Amino acid sequence: MKFLSFRFEDKLLYGVKVKREEAAWNIVRIHKELMPNENVPATLVEGIQSGMELQETVRKCIRAAEESGQVSRFKVNFTDLIWEAPVPRTPKNVICIGKNYRDHVLEVGSEKEIPSDLVVFTKASTSITGDNSIIPSYEELTGELDYEGELAVVIGKKGKNIPKQMAYDYVFGYTIINDVTARDLQSRHRQFYLGKSLDQTCPMGPYLVSKDEIPSPDQLSIVTKVNDEIRQDGNTRDMIFPIEEIISTLSKGMTLEPGDVIATGTPAGVGKGFTPPKYLKQGDQVKVSIQGIGTLTNEIGE
Repeated sequence: MKFLSFRFEDKLLYGVKVKREEAAWNIVRIHKELMPNENVPATLVEGIQSGMELQETVRKCIRAAEESGQVSRFKVNFTDLIWEAPVPRTPKNVICIGKNYRDHVLEVGSEKEIPSDLVVFTKASTSITGDNSIIPSYEELTGELDYEGELAVVIGKKGKNIPKQMAYDYVFGYTIINDVTARDLQSRHRQFYLGKSLDQTCPMGPYLVSKDEIPSPDQLSIVTKVNDEIRQDGNTRDMIFPIEEIISTLSKGMTLEPGDVIATGTPAGVGKGFTPPKYLKQGDQVKVSIQGIGTLTNEIGE
């Protein structure tokens, strides 16, 4: 299923994409009006905690809507909603893996910088924003605003010290992140946190796709376009550290929780990697597309 969080009539809601339509089922309204006595999660983050049971709950909601005789009442057209990140606020900061594609390491550094262990940093949860949102240019703070298209893993089950062979048991699904980065702040402050955590610099979405729909997350194409120019054209098979190793390593001594989001790294083609660099500027449109998930679109504002 393709889950999404959105605002409609000034309320934060969630639902799933209607098949073959540019619309979402309004699960919250279906619950309130048709299934008030059923145990239906109030938010997508709450639903993630129920694991794959959420899909059966949603199927029951959709059946109730289809049998109500008022189908249109329980759908929201994409043109009428405001997209939110599927996980609007994570339990922790967004967990990010750096230097996870060899070609990306080489374009911004050297062979000596290819890591032998995970490079881990975080983005503040307050940086999260949704599809079609405006990313501030922060011209007063940075002259080197950059993009990084990434596959993100959303944890669906609490776990610690997870063996690699069991890692996918703890995954709920997958989404897209654009790890927007102020490169000069990243360098100036030596650690990544500030340069990665400016408000609205973690676009996420448009969907959270359940893992059953993406059986091979290690074989997905990632394409990033800026103003329709292809900048990144990679594949998750080129990760240095695959998803199961990322999850297992992160969980050694640290509890992963439902709703945790892990950005798995970016392939070559970031703005910093060009000569001269191609940083983002006001008015630019950035699209990150990942096979099986969709396209995350954002513009750079003032």
